Amino acid sequence: MQPVEIYTSPTCGFCHAAKRLLSSKGVSFSEVDVTRHPERRAEMVQRANGGRTVPQIFVGTSHVGGCDELFALEQAGKLDALLAA
Repeated sequence: MQPVEIYTSPTCGFCHAAKRLLSSKGVSFSEVDVTRHPERRAEMVQRANGGRTVPQIFVGTSHVGGCDELFALEQAGKLDALLAA
């Protein structure tokens, strides 16, 4: 399974929803709280091609995007394949 990394903040409902989806699928992920580690925000923006909002989700070397994109992949039946690739 591909490593999953998610940039979050503790008050973000979309972050919580994305983490719930991943957890419900049994996917472990590493989380970077950009409010506790503000120095990591610039890293997130660079990796996300300018994306400044949280969550920003990465599966392996692929930038998924945010919560909406993660759920769209799941609904389209493509998330499992991306995770397994």
